[in-house]
Amino acid sequence: MTFGDLFKRATDYDVDEEAISRMLAERRAERDTEGDEDMSDAGTDARPDPSPARVVADADVLAADLLVGGPARDALDRLRGHAWTTLVASDALLADAEAVVASLADPELARDWREHVSAWREPATHPAGDHPALASAYRGGAMQVISLDPALTSAVAAAGLTSRFPVSVREPRAFASVFSPERLYPEVVGGEYPGPDRDAREW
Repeated sequence: MTFGDLFKRATDYDVDEEAISRMLAERRAERDTEGDEDMSDAGTDARPDPSPARVVADADVLAADLLVGGPARDALDRLRGHAWTTLVASDALLADAEAVVASLADPELARDWREHVSAWREPATHPAGDHPALASAYRGGAMQVISLDPALTSAVAAAGLTSRFPVSVREPRAFASVFSPERLYPEVVGGEYPGPDRDAREW
């Protein structure tokens, strides 16, 4: 099974970003009200050094990548095509995306996607109740977050976040326009950028 295989299966479902955002908001509001199982913990205070090559995709972007394509898929293809970049995600973050996919598409597709993306991401742990995307970034040393939530991508939110830790939150289209593997490679890996080192869809 590859990402390409999952994307082909997802074409059976007519889903848009608005439906994904609404479903995710409902799930998180319900969790905030009723409490959720503790799928993450405080872990250790030791965190990876922050790096612009370490990126968090919020659950709405992960679900849109699978079910919609478009800017979300373009953004994540930039990570999938480069083995030296890192997708950081907590179990709680992946659980949110899996729940959205299961609700809007199919539970079997959601399970298969979760298994595949779990092998790609680098896990981060954080206390239950923290925002899964922001906490994954903080605990996982990610300096970039991709999200469809305007509450996270607004200028006001950006100012508040950067005062706490070095992170930028952008919508998928904006992320794709500024994320440059060619510029990052000499800083993160060293040497001359050789281009993508794997097929973004066929692994």
